[in-house]
Amino acid sequence: MKIKCLLVDDEPLAIKLIENHISKIDSLQVVATCNNAIKAFEILSTQEIDLLFLDIKMPNITGIDFLKTIKNPPKTIFTTAYRDYAIESYDLDVVDYLLKPITFERFFKSIDKFLRANSLIVPEKKEVLQDEFILVKSGNKHHKIKIDQILFIESLKDYIKIHTVNDKRIVSKYKIGEIEEELANKNFLRVHRSYVINTNKISAFTINDIEVNSVEIPIGASYKDKVITFLKNIV
Repeated sequence: MKIKCLLVDDEPLAIKLIENHISKIDSLQVVATCNNAIKAFEILSTQEIDLLFLDIKMPNITGIDFLKTIKNPPKTIFTTAYRDYAIESYDLDVVDYLLKPITFERFFKSIDKFLRANSLIVPEKKEVLQDEFILVKSGNKHHKIKIDQILFIESLKDYIKIHTVNDKRIVSKYKIGEIEEELANKNFLRVHRSYVINTNKISAFTINDIEVNSVEIPIGASYKDKVITFLKNIV
């Protein structure tokens, strides 16, 4: 039996990303999508929904306030670009709190958590497609970035700068440790407190730095042992 999912988000690209992730898990099925809480309420009133993916910051009413109004709501996973609501959201006994940009790896962990909590069969992951992408907010825009197009990510204190193969640079309010976690098991490696690199894009290296697309990136002292071990394995 398929797990029926409702996706609620006022950003079309955010909906598309979750749909893409869901398509890789056989036990999940998208039965409806919408961009506001009023429409979501109508859908919940007329259709059986097992799992609700709910954005928090939406027009008219937030996802948190909307969830509070629902009697016997379905299991819910919040999806948001804002960290500030995490504590309040867990007071509502939600399954998880996914911070955008949402990678498939992080999404899968959330689904695994939902299935285990409900004594359901944990799915096997389908092969991750090469066109897997993340959504990153910069200013008022959400940018769709293919993971295999990222060269490296640079820390700017509370912001990051994503460098891509087409020389595009996107700055987003995101800490480098958080994006490092989101890209875990995606061939990305932290080589310095200020840099995470795509290991598939390494063109040359020494014991002190790594070259990615003609850019020399230093290897931090505290990361050197791990990085050198990795580099030895690819020679």
